[in-house]
Amino acid sequence: MLYYSTNKTVKDVALSDVVIKGLAEDNGLFMPNYIPVLPDMFYKNIDKQEFRDLAYTVAYMLFGEDVHANVLKMMVNDTLSFDVPLVGVSDRIYSLELFHGPTLAFKDVGARFMSRMLSYFIQREDDNRKVNVLVATSGDTGSAVANGFLGVEGIQVYVLYPKGQVSPVQESQFTTLGRNITALEVDGSFDDCQALVKSAFLDKELNEALKLTSANSINVARFLPQAFYYFYAYAQLKKISEEAAANMVICVPSGNFGNLTAGLIAKKMGLPVKRFIAANNRNDIFLQYLQTGEYQPRASVSTLANAMDVGNPSNFARILDLYGHSHEAISKEISGYRYDDTQIADTIRACRHETGYLLDPHGACGYQALKDGLLEGEYGVFLETAHPAKFNETMEQILGEEVVLPDKLVEFTKGTKQSLPLPADFAAFKSYLLKNA
Repeated sequence: MLYYSTNKTVKDVALSDVVIKGLAEDNGLFMPNYIPVLPDMFYKNIDKQEFRDLAYTVAYMLFGEDVHANVLKMMVNDTLSFDVPLVGVSDRIYSLELFHGPTLAFKDVGARFMSRMLSYFIQREDDNRKVNVLVATSGDTGSAVANGFLGVEGIQVYVLYPKGQVSPVQESQFTTLGRNITALEVDGSFDDCQALVKSAFLDKELNEALKLTSANSINVARFLPQAFYYFYAYAQLKKISEEAAANMVICVPSGNFGNLTAGLIAKKMGLPVKRFIAANNRNDIFLQYLQTGEYQPRASVSTLANAMDVGNPSNFARILDLYGHSHEAISKEISGYRYDDTQIADTIRACRHETGYLLDPHGACGYQALKDGLLEGEYGVFLETAHPAKFNETMEQILGEEVVLPDKLVEFTKGTKQSLPLPADFAAFKSYLLKNA
């Protein structure tokens, strides 16, 4: 399958180049030339399939023209080495717990899959240069990518994160690893980190000297595998009842919008999602677009749901492209809600008290949006994107109770922080890369 840029001046690019380059030369994001539709029989029998099997079917439709079937199956099997439970939280509302991977965050699937695919294409190339992966993170992306690529031969990862704006546990997951992982602590916001990464891809001198790619949801191999989750949510709901599956509404806590975009692509592949809800924190640029038809990015603000603190989400360009830049078409498919820190904290406390379920700040936005927006006869699934213990200090302040760290997270906190300070200045970032990459 060939790919084009959302800016329309780059087209017919092979998947290998798309994965290795990350961002198109015209600063657009890559999109597949067409979106394949799965046959009706797949959906009829989807509830009888294991997660790995249905994910492989989806992966083959998306990547099977470019990756040998046996290799692709190994990529999927290696990536999906953990369960994703669907848990009933309250009446007609379910949590799809995406935090059972190595770093306890939903981004483990995309990061692990991309590391395998990137390594596969690098080995096919007659180019001995090291690949430098640049990734900006507002929380969980950095840890998922760092751990997904840790020790992968021929790849050096640079994680850029905003100083003081990720939780201590999240920070420990990518600043303590060493080896081929370098953490750069940027004196700025996530948007500054993302701008540095994008500027690097567009800098001619830097790209002539170094082989660069991205592991943010900018990269096709990072965001598309997240479509697996949506098919699995439908399969799990169908096991509960045909009525539930036929009236499924999915709510996505939204930051850079890669996860929601993967869901929208799943729907265009035939997945019978009734509609989507985008749950926002105070960084509600997308909600304002839904309400006004105008997209006005602005500086992000820090919130309890830090992974959603994005003021100019990259994947908005993909959503526009999917729907032909039609505000009407997008608004028919997606609605939105916004919650401030007080509301997020109130939701966490209320859900814990009423149901016993422990939400993280991002999941709280998703859960409350379903509480506020689910219609009679609909069944809601919100994506619980990270383990609550990753935000244990915040959670304990809200709940007044201890939130115990799982053993996986305890091991990360034992490591020594190895990050390097970096100003939010592209010249400084470029100089660092040229000297050290």
